[in-house]
Parts: sequence; C-alpha cells; structure tokens
Amino acid sequence: MKGVAELVIAGVMSTGIVCPSNAATLTNMDDVGAAIQSCWTPPADAGNSTVTLSFSFKRDGTLIGPPRPTAAKVAGDEKARKSFIDTAVAAVKNCTPLNFSPDLAQGIGGNVFTLQFVSPKK
Repeated sequence: MKGVAELVIAGVMSTGIVCPSNAATLTNMDDVGAAIQSCWTPPADAGNSTVTLSFSFKRDGTLIGPPRPTAAKVAGDEKARKSFIDTAVAAVKNCTPLNFSPDLAQGIGGNVFTLQFVSPKK
C-alpha cells in the first residue's frame, strides 16, 4: 500500500490571491500545503469548522480524481456544511496543477494525501 501524508491547513482570509499553479517549483510537502492554503478562502460564517480531504497527485502536478471529504465537523446547518466542504475541494482543484521539483515529483505520484482545512479562530 502506498504511504499517506497529512497536512493541516489553517484558514486564512484572502483577497483575490492568484493560485500558484504557475508559481515557483514546490520542493516538499510543506510547500504543497502552503500553495493550496493560498488558494483557500473559507466561508465567512464558517465558525469553528474543519474538513479533511483525501486526494492524490500525478507526477505532473495534476490530481488523480477529485478530492474527497473523509471527515468534517462544520458549524451550522447542512447548507453551511456543504459550503465549507465545497470551498476546500475547490481550493485543491483550483490550485492544480502544481509545479513539483523533479525529486518531489518522483515520490509523489499515486500516494494518498490527507489535508485538513481549519476555519480561522474567532
């Protein structure tokens, strides 16, 4: 079985940040997490919410299938839950393809990653 890597992304409010798909080469998983974080704007009414997504990359930085929520704790009703999860999924999709260094690309293909999105503390 392939390895699983885990990243935790804390929510930040951004204003029109361009996603890094054409940005500098990413050399490690911390870079990958920061790149995806820069693409995420949690809903304003997120409260104390988290969602964990599972996804895999090809060596060229594209996704292998859509990110899938594996755990979610979202404040509010079903509409709030859907909105929070949808913004996290969109962040991953909109940030790809990522530009991996040759060394990172060599080991990343097909591995399953989990990424936790955490709403900002209020």
